[in-house]
Amino acid sequence: FWVTVTPVVSVCYPGAVMYYFWTFYRQPFGATLCLTGLLVGKWITIVFAWYWWANFPMNFVMPATMVPSALILDCVLLLTRSWMLTAIFGVWAFAMIFYPENYFLFGYSKQPMVVDGQLLSLGDYMGFTYVRTGTPEYIR
Repeated sequence: FWVTVTPVVSVCYPGAVMYYFWTFYRQPFGATLCLTGLLVGKWITIVFAWYWWANFPMNFVMPATMVPSALILDCVLLLTRSWMLTAIFGVWAFAMIFYPENYFLFGYSKQPMVVDGQLLSLGDYMGFTYVRTGTPEYIR
């Protein structure tokens, strides 16, 4: 769900900013500027709302980065100078590079480990050991 829906939904904002910067200024950095601004806003939300206020661990609320995807989208527009080719090839590359660019952030959670004779991933172990107070198991 996360890998398929996020790039499709998040390409709308960079497309609008790209159109503005390319039409009025002929500058091909609209997508990078837009997604860098969104990432800064997301980090502000994570630090103040999740980490300081709700005391969630940082590795549970890491944001996905889309800056390399935005760079590819801007490069396709710069090289082709065509909205149609950018919409076909650039958006395809924008979506296809999403999982590989985020693997270094979330790849650690797929590491295997043995706990009490059970083979678990590190992500499963973190989920089992951190008590979430809103889950039905905790409320009972």
